[in-house]
Amino acid sequence: MNRDRPEPDLLAVAARWAVEPADWPVPLRFDPAERWYARLAAAADHEVWALSWLPGQGTDLHDHGGSAGAFLVVSGTLTEETVSGGRLRPHRLAAGSGRRFGARHVHQVTNRDAEPAVSVHVYRPALRRMTRYTITEGRLRAADVAEAGVAW
Repeated sequence: MNRDRPEPDLLAVAARWAVEPADWPVPLRFDPAERWYARLAAAADHEVWALSWLPGQGTDLHDHGGSAGAFLVVSGTLTEETVSGGRLRPHRLAAGSGRRFGARHVHQVTNRDAEPAVSVHVYRPALRRMTRYTITEGRLRAADVAEAGVAW
């Protein structure tokens, strides 16, 4: 990375991509069988993904394999759950809201509402692996590791 150029704010990158989904290089779609996702862009220092969420669709509890990131809800409402005190704590995120997270962040995201949702996610560096977790007896435990190019 060029030391003269600061790293981009990942939430600001997500916001730029969220402005006009019709201009994305991959057409947005909704898949009733599973949550849809597509990589929109890859740069030397980050990558950008679009995700669509029909009601009830969500992720497992997971990390981002050491990548920091941010996501912005483009439309609809998502619920992010993070681990605190051995329990999942929900945070509702409506359209236009988002959050930044560090390289050790563990969460799950779900569309608990009746309307579809769309979000843009940015990771630095690009995702190479994600660990899925369970909470057992109040403790976070690794369940499995998914690798880029194999699991997504």
